[in-house]
Amino acid sequence: QVQLVESGGGLVQPGGSLRLSCAASGVISSFNVMGWYRQAPGKQRELVGSITSTGRTNYANPLKGRFTISRDNAKNTVYLQMDSLKPEDTAVYYCNLAGVGTNSWGQGTQVTVSS
Repeated sequence: QVQLVESGGGLVQPGGSLRLSCAASGVISSFNVMGWYRQAPGKQRELVGSITSTGRTNYANPLKGRFTISRDNAKNTVYLQMDSLKPEDTAVYYCNLAGVGTNSWGQGTQVTVSS
């Protein structure tokens, strides 16, 4: 089993930045994909972006240039750097890990962008 714990959410003003972290523990296959999703009130969960264990990244087109995903394989941790935040980025952000025999989710962390 894989456990994911997110951290780093909070309240930020428009134009500000936040960095989310997600630490994975448990039995993790050597090749995996870690990703970030978000869900705003009344909306479906959507992909923010993902990164493979070999470092290949993929982003939702509207977020390219403002959001950056990185990972530290030694720590089994993925990061989401969010810059130039907008009120419409307000959502619960979830971490996901997909690997051999597993598709795990974190509990989510709230990000609120408001003045």
